[in-house]
Amino acid sequence: MNSEEIRFAMTKKRHFETFNKAVKEKKADKAFIPLCNFVSKTKNFFTSSCCSGRILLLELQKDEKKLGSNFHRKWHRPVKLEEVWNALQENVSGELWFKMEPLILHLGTDNLEHANIALMAIKKAGVKRGGIITAKQGKFLFEIEGTQRISVPVKSKGKILVEKKFLAFLVKKANAKIKKNGKAIKRLEKELKKVLK
Repeated sequence: MNSEEIRFAMTKKRHFETFNKAVKEKKADKAFIPLCNFVSKTKNFFTSSCCSGRILLLELQKDEKKLGSNFHRKWHRPVKLEEVWNALQENVSGELWFKMEPLILHLGTDNLEHANIALMAIKKAGVKRGGIITAKQGKFLFEIEGTQRISVPVKSKGKILVEKKFLAFLVKKANAKIKKNGKAIKRLEKELKKVLK
């Protein structure tokens, strides 16, 4: 093995150990475990992080930057109107946003040819956003992101900005998008299993 192959093997091993630890501690995203298990057993690929999508109430500070913001509530599943409505009643210091965020998956490989093979499979699976974010000799990291998202301010200066009826509409839409994410992950798994080695 040359130095690049050794470096890649070490990187792959480290990410595999991190993933296994997350599974054992029940911190891994359940929807992605089958795909990540498969990827970890391939010769040329690894996963570095993933999220199957989530619904959340995010408390943003005045500058609206994510850094310094707090997860007031976070769910990696469909939610009930009452649990979101009840969380809205609680005191927060900043603005509260109702958000639904898309699936995200980071995959790594050893060369550009392998990266392109995976990206073509991702496109075939119907996931529109995907691209290389790190390109170094012996390490190519690419990000796959779904398009399902919602982002709406729902509370400011202690005042709820939405009626319960409108919140019910948002919850229904977010839950439908979470389910779409689940179907997209299954398609991703199917297509990647055809080409990853």
